[in-house]
Amino acid sequence: MSSTDANLNVFDDFVEDYEEACARGVQLSGESRDYFACERIRLTAGWCSKLTRLHRVVDFGCGLGASTPHLAAAFPDATVVGIDTSAAAIDAARRRYGSDRTRFVLDARAVENYSAELVYSNGTFHHIEPLDRLAQVRAIRNCLAPGGLFALWENNPWNPGTRLVMRRIPFDRDAKPLSYLEGRRLLRAAGLEIVSISFHFYFPAVLKALRPLEPALTHLPLGAQYCLFARRPREA
Repeated sequence: MSSTDANLNVFDDFVEDYEEACARGVQLSGESRDYFACERIRLTAGWCSKLTRLHRVVDFGCGLGASTPHLAAAFPDATVVGIDTSAAAIDAARRRYGSDRTRFVLDARAVENYSAELVYSNGTFHHIEPLDRLAQVRAIRNCLAPGGLFALWENNPWNPGTRLVMRRIPFDRDAKPLSYLEGRRLLRAAGLEIVSISFHFYFPAVLKALRPLEPALTHLPLGAQYCLFARRPREA
């Protein structure tokens, strides 16, 4: 077992309490986890809209699979494969969300050369040991089709609210945050081309009247999360 597997498999101990722990963390924002999942996937789908159709989508680090049905709804022509190294999480995801269009696997090697048009990942890389991150991005690159896209969503360690939320969640307290600068270097080192970098979730629910301003703020590295949107280069 690699150190990455050992690190991610701590979630086996939190499966029963995972939803409650996450809800307790994001409670400070005044929003539910589902709100953030819907917004992330809505934005990701908008960036992918120039692709004619997506037929294969990978949810990398899917956990209990809560994002997978949103991905299936956003990309109705696609099969969605959720990947995680926690056996307990994958079992729970299969029970809750498994269908003819959504399946869940334990090993990323199951989708090598899968030719996915999109790999989506949220909040996974701060749980991967820094020395193992490049290998994981290379595995993601290998399952992308030439020209395929990788949407890497991560918590922004430069946002004090994000730090506070992570301290409230037991399995996030000892996580190693990934700044967008480190993430950008990581994706480039794996041979991916950066398409865009954007920052999101500036205002909690109590200030939701200000949220129409957020599209104008996406270039400021202060949002609670960021997204690195990258592409696997097309073959020469």
